[in-house]
Amino acid sequence: MNSITDRSKGDPLPRVRRVSYRSRVGIVLIVVLTLIGEGRTGWAAAAEVEGPPRPPPQWRVSATVNYSSGSYGTDSRTNILYAPMTVRRIFRDGDISLTIPFVSISGTGAVRLVGGAPTRTGSSGGSGVGTSGGGAGRGKNPGETPLSAATTDSGLGDIILRGRYYLIEESDMVPLVAITGRVKLPTADADRGLGTGEFDEGAGVELTKRLADRWLTYLAGGYNIIGDAPGTNFHNQWWYDVGIGHDVTDDLHMSVFYEEYRALVDTVNNARDLLTLANYAVDDTVHLTGSLLVGLSNGAPNYGLGGGVRFRF
Repeated sequence: MNSITDRSKGDPLPRVRRVSYRSRVGIVLIVVLTLIGEGRTGWAAAAEVEGPPRPPPQWRVSATVNYSSGSYGTDSRTNILYAPMTVRRIFRDGDISLTIPFVSISGTGAVRLVGGAPTRTGSSGGSGVGTSGGGAGRGKNPGETPLSAATTDSGLGDIILRGRYYLIEESDMVPLVAITGRVKLPTADADRGLGTGEFDEGAGVELTKRLADRWLTYLAGGYNIIGDAPGTNFHNQWWYDVGIGHDVTDDLHMSVFYEEYRALVDTVNNARDLLTLANYAVDDTVHLTGSLLVGLSNGAPNYGLGGGVRFRF
């Protein structure tokens, strides 16, 4: 026993064992720290390459059918079927959308779609309203005197490109503020009364504010530069709408808007209407929509109905 004790005190083996043990622990710690360091370095490098985390892009595709009817202050009635398909890309700070519509209009040519909205651009007879010169024959072109009897024409409507950028986020005292822009492409046949045959451009501002858990308010306005077709002298168009919305249930949202659009010609009142919208969420990817419009002036249709479906993916 004493020899062992003596050997423990004086023999270098125990000391070698202690050094070996410490070395092993040190080697293990170094390896672990090295691996952790390499892992962090890898993650940091990946973060630098990929940038900050962002929500995945979202797409929304909607198809709606809208029907409107009215005399628009003329002696004849114009019935319009407007069936657009819209593809929208949602980004973190806004969205862009492309609308491609099918259009069918039964009328004399005094009323046509301008930016997707039924708009009177001519008179019911005599001389063309909004024309810069007389002498045009009868027809459905914007520069011509409308027909004496209604006919029905159908085809591709004007394609519309829209964009929205969220400028200010909503807070307790500040509404959500977005700026918008749009371009109307003259893809509709103006000679058949489906459009004006000219480019239109517009810009606007949208404000949205939640008042309570289930109530929202809306305010929007803007200005559209309307292209003049040959033989016409249309006004540029200011517009605005104000509305209130309510989450009736977790899946159903209802809203009501008052809208006004400046008339394109002098002899017509501004288009004024009340628009009621419904949005029902079937699930996270499918929404059903409906609308009811009541005209308040001869610049707007007497009534309008609409329904559609929207998919999100």
